[in-house]
This record gives sequence, C-alpha cells and structure tokens, in this order.
Amino acid sequence: MDGIVKLKLIQAFPESFINDSGEFIAHEKANEYFILDNCKDEEEVKCKVLERLSRGAFKTEPFESMRKNDGFHRFMLDGINEFLGTAFSSDNIEIIYTYLGNNVNRKKCLEFIRSGYDMNLLKKGAVKDE
Repeated sequence: MDGIVKLKLIQAFPESFINDSGEFIAHEKANEYFILDNCKDEEEVKCKVLERLSRGAFKTEPFESMRKNDGFHRFMLDGINEFLGTAFSSDNIEIIYTYLGNNVNRKKCLEFIRSGYDMNLLKKGAVKDE
C-alpha cells in the first residue's frame, strides 16, 4: 500500500503509530486500532477507518471522567474527518457506527465512500444486511 496513505493516516491521529504487527494504533490508551497490513489500497483503509474507528468517535468510554471521554470522542471524530476529508458531526458518526461499524456491511460502506459520503444513503434507512 501507498506510503502516502500511511503518512496521511498517522498525521490525522496525533501520537498514532504503526506497530511491528502492521496494526495502525490510532489511540494506544483506548486500544483503538485496526490491521493496516492487509489493506490493499486507500479505499480499504477508508472502510476500516469508518468500520473500526467510528465506535471510538461515538460511544467508547475508556476513561473514568466524562470530560476525558468527551475529549476522546472529539479526538477520534477529528481524526476520522481529517483523514477522510469530511465534516461528520457527532450525530453523523452515530449513524455511521450504527450502520457500518464493526464491518457489519462492507458493501454498504464501499457504496457510502464511493458516493462521496452521502449521509442520505444511511439516514433513509437504506442500509439492510446484505
């Protein structure tokens, strides 16, 4: 995979890194990561960013204080937006996590990316298990 994509990913999430196992670690303390080594192209990385990191941006609470968890959610959402070139809101990321998180529908995730991140694909209840 292109080194530029890796650099862009690391720049989007300050203090992130790629470990010796080929995992992209977006946030070490919260254990937010995905396997980067098996991504064949940038589109697959975009899928994994949406599928694997949307939970952290929406609901993961790795810290004891709500203030820290809110900051963590903002960090994850900001990183997703920077990497993808989007302006997703907290409400958008909830919808994205609900319908695309945890790789529940890769086909729909690809359609969403290829549409230019058209939230109407998800908001209209167009997502069905396929």
